Amino acid sequence: MNSTRYLIVGGGMTGDMAAKGIREHDADGTITIVGAEEHPPYKRPLLSKGMWKGAPEEKLWREPAEGADVRTGRRIVSLDLDAHRAADDRGEEYAWDELLLATGARPREIPGGEGVVYFRTLDDYRHLRAQAVEGARFVVIGGGFIGSELAAALSDTGCRVTMVFPEPGIAHRILPAGLSAFVASYYRERGVEVLAGETVSAVAAGAVHTRSGAVLEADGIVAGLGVIPNTGLAESAGLEIDDGIVVDEYGRAGRREDVFAAGDVASFPVPVLGTRMRVEHEDHANTHGKTVGANMAGAGIPYEHLPFFYSDMFDLGYEAVGEVDSRLQTVESWQEPNRKGVVAYVDAERRPRGFLLWNVWDKVDDARERIRAAEPVDEEALV
Repeated sequence: MNSTRYLIVGGGMTGDMAAKGIREHDADGTITIVGAEEHPPYKRPLLSKGMWKGAPEEKLWREPAEGADVRTGRRIVSLDLDAHRAADDRGEEYAWDELLLATGARPREIPGGEGVVYFRTLDDYRHLRAQAVEGARFVVIGGGFIGSELAAALSDTGCRVTMVFPEPGIAHRILPAGLSAFVASYYRERGVEVLAGETVSAVAAGAVHTRSGAVLEADGIVAGLGVIPNTGLAESAGLEIDDGIVVDEYGRAGRREDVFAAGDVASFPVPVLGTRMRVEHEDHANTHGKTVGANMAGAGIPYEHLPFFYSDMFDLGYEAVGEVDSRLQTVESWQEPNRKGVVAYVDAERRPRGFLLWNVWDKVDDARERIRAAEPVDEEALV
């Protein structure tokens, strides 16, 4: 039996930052991190960004919290919340005082998708990078966050890339329709074949078959179809699930004082927007993880941070904060159409709920303050 003061289930960025949050408030309590991957915590965003531009693998690794016992290649498979016990897939048992579920998310998959790389981990990156020799043919299924980044990265590496997705434009779920269509056109200019409005019927034997009858032969197939939060362990333990593990402003789950959840598996309250959110990006993993870890050690800090995310798509790039959803109304101000500008996602009273900063940098904090101020905006106010 392994006895620990703090048991962290999940060895990603959230679990790592939670351990550091704990350590800032408890210098001596034992911390055990159990992660399913064979690798210790690393900086996941580099896998679809900097490492394709030459960043060395050494840049990935994160320095663990002092004294944390990091156990890789293990998966917690059972929990008894009342007994404060857990067991992993190797049969080892853990006794804990405080529990954090930082179990993350898993990629959505295509039923029967043979040979598809569902890009999520360092091993996925290594596999894809080995395939990505100059002139290799790749099909990227999905036009969202990961699909758009990988299509650009593979193209810049010298591969021939075809994108397939059902939406009318790239990043259609977050970008206004006109900007989404522009990005699709821009990718075509950069040499990517973009098959918008197309769905996949089958993947087999090195080829992607579309519902329109096209057969796209490929040396490599990669899919970015979004993710599903890993809530199975929490469900089996009887915790409330609603698109993630439901937590309060302190990260507590199940109305318990000793069970917490954080990161992209957690559904957390956002009072300034009057809603709950589940966020899958780096800033939230770091800030939510650290805050909830501190609360495990008694800090009592409500999580009030509005997380942001960012992306690089060839020479285009953006930062975004708040509720960025193409179904919302927008107010837009462009210094250069489709090249540099600010988009506010607004409610019926034109109060901002989120901001897209398109090739505009160092304005995330200003955007957060405007969301919190909840004052109506117009085009002139965005300049």
